[in-house]
Amino acid sequence: MAFAEKLLFVPPPVEVGGRHVKRYHVTQDPAGIEPEVEKAAYALLPDLLPEADGTPPATFVVLHRGGDSGAYLNAYSWVWDNVLHFGGAAAGQPVLGCPDTDPTHFVRTAKPWIGCVWELPPILHERDAWVRHMLAPETPDLDAYVLDSLPTGTTGDRA
Repeated sequence: MAFAEKLLFVPPPVEVGGRHVKRYHVTQDPAGIEPEVEKAAYALLPDLLPEADGTPPATFVVLHRGGDSGAYLNAYSWVWDNVLHFGGAAAGQPVLGCPDTDPTHFVRTAKPWIGCVWELPPILHERDAWVRHMLAPETPDLDAYVLDSLPTGTTGDRA
């Protein structure tokens, strides 16, 4: 199988559990991720978020719909001022401990994996956006950080 980039959709940010959540959706389907998969993933999201520690409450998520029965939710939350906390969940992928192949039946994953090649591109952008808006300025600007996302397109090279 030859490698191919996937589509990257960027829905508007939402607030979950008192945190600002930037969203990235990865899929091969030009129609986007199925609404029922999205709803099920975001229902589990509060369980993947860390406790507040004084860091401005910001998270970004990557919801990935695999080419098979799998769906994956990766939640990356800023903690300790400049560290990413990871929480992951999967659905429809028995290899990751899912009880069935239902892409709406999300469970927390036990593996310490942080993302596949299609899920990683937002991490670099989010690192740079956190530095740009939260660490480098004299006065951090959480609103500017929340609005600074990758554009919709593909998961590929953005140079």
